Amino acid sequence: MRIRVRRTGGFAGIERSAEVDTAGRSDAGEWTALAGAVLAAADGDGGDGDRSRVPDGFSYEITIDGRTVRCGDPAVTKEQRALIVRLLKEGA
Repeated sequence: MRIRVRRTGGFAGIERSAEVDTAGRSDAGEWTALAGAVLAAADGDGGDGDRSRVPDGFSYEITIDGRTVRCGDPAVTKEQRALIVRLLKEGA
């Protein structure tokens, strides 16, 4: 499974992105479960996640095996936030 997170926006407008390929990883099951939860939550809102955003807030694109989910501050689900933090290795 290939997972990519792209973060844009914020006060400085600096873009960050990171990607992981879970094939052969010892923690692949954890990544797969988290990615599945993100996709399941997106199914409930149509996958766009384009809810109320705040000025200078971050916007995210989470792509899991070719399927992209978009979300933004402050309406990031706990599943999305967990995946973003884990992949970008910082607060989201």
